[in-house]
Amino acid sequence: MSKSNHRPSSHLGLLLLLFATLFAPSLPAAEQSQTGELIDRIVAVVNDDVITQLELDAEVADIKRQLRAQQTQLPPEAVLRRQILERMILRHIQLQMAQRMHITVDDDSLNRAIANIAAQNGMDLGQFRETLAREGIDYARFRENIRDEIVINRLQKRQVADRIDVTSQEIDAYLANQAVQGGKHYLYHLGHILIGLPEAASAEAIGRAREKAWEVVAELRAGADFAATAVAVSDGRQALQGGDLGWREASALPTLFADWVLSHAPGDISDPIRSPSGFHIIKLLERRSDQPQHLVTQTHARHILVRTGPARSDQRARQRIETLRSRLQAGEDFAELARANSDDPGTAAAGGDLGWVNPGTMVPPFEKAMDALQPGQLSAPVKTRFGWHLIEVLERRQQDRTKEVQRNQASETIRQRKLDPAMQAWLRKLRDEAFVDVRL
Repeated sequence: MSKSNHRPSSHLGLLLLLFATLFAPSLPAAEQSQTGELIDRIVAVVNDDVITQLELDAEVADIKRQLRAQQTQLPPEAVLRRQILERMILRHIQLQMAQRMHITVDDDSLNRAIANIAAQNGMDLGQFRETLAREGIDYARFRENIRDEIVINRLQKRQVADRIDVTSQEIDAYLANQAVQGGKHYLYHLGHILIGLPEAASAEAIGRAREKAWEVVAELRAGADFAATAVAVSDGRQALQGGDLGWREASALPTLFADWVLSHAPGDISDPIRSPSGFHIIKLLERRSDQPQHLVTQTHARHILVRTGPARSDQRARQRIETLRSRLQAGEDFAELARANSDDPGTAAAGGDLGWVNPGTMVPPFEKAMDALQPGQLSAPVKTRFGWHLIEVLERRQQDRTKEVQRNQASETIRQRKLDPAMQAWLRKLRDEAFVDVRL
């Protein structure tokens, strides 16, 4: 009965920024022959696949629209096209690898993902499609590009994220370091530019990258716009988002960033920071204090579940749960009825006991009904996607989960700190090992 949580976006424009490269609007004006036919050509060969001029033109038009919406200064046309083409190349390489590994997304999963996007923006699917059409976005193309993005996310999870381990010793060290800092939590909003290096770079290549990085630092410190510069020169994954890394705890950053961030003030720009991926330039955009509260109300409850399915219709399940409720109201023991009748294998043997339940753990209809009950009170029949339930609340308590939450947060921030460089190194390796012929 667990559910996943989704954070709503504030409006459709912000959500579409997340999918800036996942869809293309109607094709912009392209070069035409004297007969009026669109002229297409290959601009890059990626292993056994190609990227065409019209595909690149569509992507460029979309990115320009997104950057203008962000009020980010556009770099020169040739620079922007090179950045976008490089990201398209990486996307093709990853999709090819996913195909070899038989990573797919079925239509049901895709439909649920798109329905979630619509719901996060307060729309049903019909309204969402109408909004996409007003934005000039073809719905069929949008669907398939969302499918590609899910495939890539699954590939990256399998190849990189799932291989990152966080030990108890690392969590202990993280929490000890927080204690040394007075237990105060800060979040940092960072901008990032990467002047990349290939694997096994020569001394000459390293020297050229270092020189370029110092030139970029000088321009930024002289007043150049950080986001526009990132779009123009960065080889980082967030380049076309202006290099924005978002808000993070210092401990969620790679160590070579965190050491600099902790000793600088908002507005500061780092010297080039060397890593195996290249030379990094960091700007501390903002800093804020974050003191989360971890006192929650837990509910000790038990339930009886009557499932619906091929062998039992919804109507029969409802009649069955009503009969069980009548027996409970007549004085029969809840635990005995649950052991004999509940279809939840995880709790039936324990008399339907769910233990202490934290907020957000159960599916919404179940949690809403449970929260409305007083201790000792029995619910009316409750319908969820699992079937029909009877719920009884036994007791409630206030629980301080600070230590548990802190360890979970520590694990996640350490994982994130490891993930960024690991992902960058994996993408660089994929790119270096692929056959790519750029004909732009």
